[in-house]
Amino acid sequence: MSAINKLIEKKRKNNPVFEQEFRKEDHRLKAAVALMKLREENGLSQRELAEKIGKPQSTIARIENGSMNVSVQLLDEIAAGMDKELIIQFK
Repeated sequence: MSAINKLIEKKRKNNPVFEQEFRKEDHRLKAAVALMKLREENGLSQRELAEKIGKPQSTIARIENGSMNVSVQLLDEIAAGMDKELIIQFK
């Protein structure tokens, strides 16, 4: 484990506010990466994906750059528009 990962883990254990914010950012990052991967695997630009699902291109951009806390409803709409199934898991 790197020094930065050790520091992050220590802060997560000792600081509930840090833990909460870390989890929020982690969720936004995972959603961003998943959407970008889905879009790129299908050879779509942000604009093309947005048109396909009936949303503004800016929505796709905000999800992908991590500035939007995307809802499950919106993720489900994206999945449906791409003929995919949205799967949510607890680990």
